Amino acid sequence: MRVRVQTSRPQRPRWSGLVYLCCRVCGATTEAPAVRKSEGERVFRRPPPGHGYSCAGFHTFLPTQAGLHAPLQYYGSRWCSGTLLILEETEAGIALVKSCEWSDGLFDVAWSEANENVVAAGGGDGSLQLWDASSNHNAPLRVAREHTQEVYSVHWSQTRGENLLVSGSWDQTAKVWDPTLSQSLSTLKGHEGVIYSTVWSPHIPGCFASASGDGTLRVWDVKSAACRLAIPAHASEVLSCDWCKYDQNVVATGAVDCSVCVWDLRNVRQPVCPPLVGHGYAVRRVKFSPFSRSVLASCSYDFTVRFWDYNRTPPLLETVEHHSEFVCGLDFSLHTPNQVLDCSWDETVKIYTPACLTAGTHTAGP
Repeated sequence: MRVRVQTSRPQRPRWSGLVYLCCRVCGATTEAPAVRKSEGERVFRRPPPGHGYSCAGFHTFLPTQAGLHAPLQYYGSRWCSGTLLILEETEAGIALVKSCEWSDGLFDVAWSEANENVVAAGGGDGSLQLWDASSNHNAPLRVAREHTQEVYSVHWSQTRGENLLVSGSWDQTAKVWDPTLSQSLSTLKGHEGVIYSTVWSPHIPGCFASASGDGTLRVWDVKSAACRLAIPAHASEVLSCDWCKYDQNVVATGAVDCSVCVWDLRNVRQPVCPPLVGHGYAVRRVKFSPFSRSVLASCSYDFTVRFWDYNRTPPLLETVEHHSEFVCGLDFSLHTPNQVLDCSWDETVKIYTPACLTAGTHTAGP
């Protein structure tokens, strides 16, 4: 059953959307460690031929009316072979609803904040596409081809009154778009390496952060099409960044040096706390909790997901080891407190609540 709520805005469902990237594991073989199943864990594994997943992220449409049934959840995913998957979580598990083919690999996707059925995807051919998840057609609604190399990151704006996309590419540029994708509104240059991550501020209109292979975290102002701040965040490639949901000045970065750093944009001489260390290989993704000011999670090529509270000593809350390959996708649900999604090259997507967040000590905001 799919629940819809009619409001003055476009219809918004009582479910959360999950989107994640799936990349082919091209015959990779790794000695698999023992894995432990998390409490209440749900697992999706696509039937053979298998592919590994590389990115994950919930996208939530906020409930607009109380008293409805428990929310259903939608998922979107992308395969290195160029397949966009729509999955649905039901009482029985996670089921495949729809798949769409693309001519090249898809590296990132994001649900629209204004239309519950529209998904943006970034391709290995440098394209940016918009897809209709509810349509019976398997072709994209629109396609833009301005980037000259892989589009590795796409993200929809998070503040009210804006409906913009930002794309980050291996061509070292970020581009800002409106939903027509007719022509980019601006092209932002400054990075001297691949752009791996572009994330809109949830607080400041027209502001986004980017993480790059040049080792920097940059903060951009769309109105002036200029870089407002460049932080030498790590002495290695920076693969991910995310904004704190409670403080407009706090951003986290994850890098090839195996560390996570938390930055206060008002004073960038050093991180706000010692680097969060413990991962054995590169940190692929970092995400702040939407339910706690100082809690964040990181996933890594060391097969683990780690949960941190950077205001505590020691900051490490828990290490989750339930995958047998690289963990590349990670997100918190905005609708279900402390629910986490991750995905891996071991061909599984897992939804669970980590034990460290179930005790009630990390469920409140500031």
